[in-house]
Amino acid sequence: MTVELVRGQNAPLPQTRLEIRVSAGKPIVAGATLSDAQGKVRGAEWIAHPGSPQLPGLEVSQQAAADHRLAVDLEALPDPVERVNVLLALPVGVGGPVRFGAVAAPFIAVTGLDGSEVASYTITDLDPESAVVALELYRRNGVWKVRAVGQGYAGGLAEMLADQGLGQSREIATQILDAVARGMARSVAAPPPRTAEGDRVRHTAATAGSAAGDHTAGAPQPPATAGPAPAQPPTTGGPGSSVPPEQSTADGINYAHPGRRPAAAAPPTPPPTAPPAQPGQPAQPVAGDATGWSMEERLYNQVWGMFEDLARTTAAYRSAVDFAESRMEQELDKVLSDPRSRIGGTGDAAREAARAKQTALVDQARAVLDRDLAQLKAEAEVVEPALPPAFAAWDNPVWQAYRVPMEIPMALRLGDLHLPESADVRIPLLMRLPMERGLWIDCGRSSSGSVTFHDSAELHRLAMDTAVAHAARLLAVYPAGDFSVHVIDAGGSAAGSLAPLLQAGVLAHPPGHGAAGVTEVLARLTKRVELVQMAIRGGATDALPPDLDTGEQLLIVHDFPHGFDDRAVTQLRYLADEGPAVGVHLMLVADREDASAYGPILDPLWRSLLRLTPVPDDHLADPWIGHAWTYQPALVPPGSSVLQQVLAQVAQARREWGR
Repeated sequence: MTVELVRGQNAPLPQTRLEIRVSAGKPIVAGATLSDAQGKVRGAEWIAHPGSPQLPGLEVSQQAAADHRLAVDLEALPDPVERVNVLLALPVGVGGPVRFGAVAAPFIAVTGLDGSEVASYTITDLDPESAVVALELYRRNGVWKVRAVGQGYAGGLAEMLADQGLGQSREIATQILDAVARGMARSVAAPPPRTAEGDRVRHTAATAGSAAGDHTAGAPQPPATAGPAPAQPPTTGGPGSSVPPEQSTADGINYAHPGRRPAAAAPPTPPPTAPPAQPGQPAQPVAGDATGWSMEERLYNQVWGMFEDLARTTAAYRSAVDFAESRMEQELDKVLSDPRSRIGGTGDAAREAARAKQTALVDQARAVLDRDLAQLKAEAEVVEPALPPAFAAWDNPVWQAYRVPMEIPMALRLGDLHLPESADVRIPLLMRLPMERGLWIDCGRSSSGSVTFHDSAELHRLAMDTAVAHAARLLAVYPAGDFSVHVIDAGGSAAGSLAPLLQAGVLAHPPGHGAAGVTEVLARLTKRVELVQMAIRGGATDALPPDLDTGEQLLIVHDFPHGFDDRAVTQLRYLADEGPAVGVHLMLVADREDASAYGPILDPLWRSLLRLTPVPDDHLADPWIGHAWTYQPALVPPGSSVLQQVLAQVAQARREWGR
């Protein structure tokens, strides 16, 4: 039976192997400290955090995420440990909320490895605090208990660690936040929380009898919503938002996405309804079954829902497999601890029984996963053909009927994502428009080792081909004249990859070559950023030069840092930091190792960009669980002329617009 705790209340723990699940709606940092009977944390080696996620008997998430799963084995803790404090903190300094009062109340659940909930706690009454001690697991008279703490700290992580007796709390807090920043650099930006339970049809739970027969000890399933959260006002301009962005600038100089709300009091268009399912059969998937003001928004939210469903069902499967392995190890340890059962038929029978139980639990969990994957695959087969060009793969027939749009779409497809357990279920990776984060196309060696068969020159060419495909898609999904592309190719080695853009005549200016070309392009875009910034701040956008292009701009930098001196690097960092707010975006094609001579000065630049690869690589993380997803770039199929056809229409529309 679940105990809903309030601040200060405690409850006994019926078992010593536990999961602590955290849900906050926004990416937060989760960690834990170990302390002795006097409550003293003996040093940094007793802290589990994203930079050092594992301690004996304790494992935490390796990145900031909206949802966390912390694994605890109380029997495996070091002997002096009498308490485990679960810590939550906001990833300060990375552009997110800076106080817990601005996010949904964090919900904490303590569960057994079978998914059964032992105790839960919703941390309320937080406002200026940016760090909080959520729970305490402690031993009293040989019995482990859990206590709801909810102690917040306005001074953040450093103040919280200092309160636990750590002398170097500020240095440790800095190390933790640096590790979080590195993790967030690989994470896909989180979508907004779903507006209400039932916004999207939960196909994975539609089979009759699933609640009774499928979610067993061998296959714990996380709930669709981890706990109660207070209603939050919709966010302006965010993914899935129905509220028009604030109009803070003059006509033509607003770089927020136009609102899609047709009228202040009008409800969103109801999504399509699926045909009634036959008893015992899953519901039939329907394209656009999420909420939204338009079909485009419903499809966008549906894709994000599929992404989340796959993340969570895979997490449940992995948790079930871990539980089965842990249970088998416990039973084998019990057998081996008795000398009488180590040899002979009794021991062999016990070992076979333990392995048979483990196999049965894994098979049961796999059956649940396969059912969920089948539903997601069926949904993907329905959704993919219905996607608009901005969301669709290059081989989708929708591109054959392409026409230059009259307004910008909600998002852009950057590629596909999949997990090892579900290689045939691929989820489109959609990036919200306008871009809030630049892109880094990595032409270095893949961390997964999947590209060892490519030489360096081939990787550089593939990376630039990928950059051109992304740039062409951006040009194609914006109205004529609303988006321009600039190129720096200091060494002049990207002519082959740039051929589609050059032949179509869609570049704003010829590519910049050599040191002089680097200087000229950077100076032009830096001046544009400064002029627009001053005009907006001074409320004088009508005084901008008439020949200044106030549309969105993309700068592709090939083979960085070739051709860049210290001044050029400083200008590039300025564009990366200040440009997105005024419509100037960065796409870097580079090998980070090539820029190592600059030292840590460029670390903030790399972290500010979303890293993509020209070949499949497992470097991206979802914002819910933190799985390592395999990214498949969105490339034009070999031999296809779709890119040339699309760019020809873009060029024609630009010529007509410029008359």
